[in-house]
Amino acid sequence: MRVADLVELLEQRYPPAWAEDWDRVGFVLGEPDAEVGKVLLAVDCDPVVVDEAEAAGAQLVFTHHPLLLRGVSSVAPTTYKGRIVHRLIRAGIALYTAHTNGDVANPGVSDALAETLGLVDVRPLRPDPRAPERGHGRIGRLAEPMTLAAFAAHAADRLPRTAAGVRAAGDPDALVTTVAVSGGAGDVFLADATRAGVDAYLTADLRHHPAQEHLADGGPALVDVTHWASERPWLDGVAAFLRAEAGVQTIVSDVDTSPWVLLEGKHS
Repeated sequence: MRVADLVELLEQRYPPAWAEDWDRVGFVLGEPDAEVGKVLLAVDCDPVVVDEAEAAGAQLVFTHHPLLLRGVSSVAPTTYKGRIVHRLIRAGIALYTAHTNGDVANPGVSDALAETLGLVDVRPLRPDPRAPERGHGRIGRLAEPMTLAAFAAHAADRLPRTAAGVRAAGDPDALVTTVAVSGGAGDVFLADATRAGVDAYLTADLRHHPAQEHLADGGPALVDVTHWASERPWLDGVAAFLRAEAGVQTIVSDVDTSPWVLLEGKHS
C-alpha cells in the first residue's frame, strides 16, 4: 500500500468536502509513492506521538486534530510545529488528518463516543440537511435509566481515564434516559441538545458562562469530559477500517495529549 493509495481510501470514507470551511484536513506531508505497512493513529500530532511513531516504525501518522490548522509563514525547526514537520520528514513518516469531516461522518467521532457509553437508537444531534444520516453530535438512549450522578460515574468508567476526570452539572438525583453527545468542544451544540429534549448532554471543554446560562434556561444536565477522552474512542474504528481495507498494521496511541495532568483540592 502506497501513501497515495491510503490517502485515496481515507478520502472515500472521510471526504474533505465534508469538513467545515475553516478546517484544514487531508494529506499534510510525506511522499505519495512511499510504501506504508504500519499506521499510528492519534488525536494530536505532538512530539510524544512522533516519538511513539518512530519507535513503532510507522510510515504514516493519522490524526484527528490538524497540525497546521492556522496559517503559518514558516516551518523552521526553531518553531514548535516546524520541529514536528522536520522530524516527520527526516523519519520518512507521512501525516494525514481527518477532523470535522470525521466528526460528521457516519460512523464518526460522536458515534464512537455514543457506542462507548452504551447508547442505543443513535441518530445525529444536528443532521446534515443534505444527508440526514450524517451530522454533528449524536442522540441516543441508555439501555437502563440512571441518575445523573450514576451516569457521570458510568462515563468516567467507560471513557479513557484522564487527570481532569468527569464533571457534571445539574441535579445529581435526576433520572437520565436520553443523552446527547458531541466529541470535542461542544458548547456550540448546547441549544441543539435543549431542543432535542434530552436528559443530559455529554461533551468536552464546557465553559463557565455558557454552561451556567444553559442550565438557568432549563437546558438538560451537563457532563463535561476532556477533549482527548471524548475523541480517542473513534480511533479504534478508523484503525479497524485500515486493517480491513488496506491490510496495514495499526497502532492506536493512548498517549493523553490533554495539557491537564493534575487535579488537586477538595471535590465531591
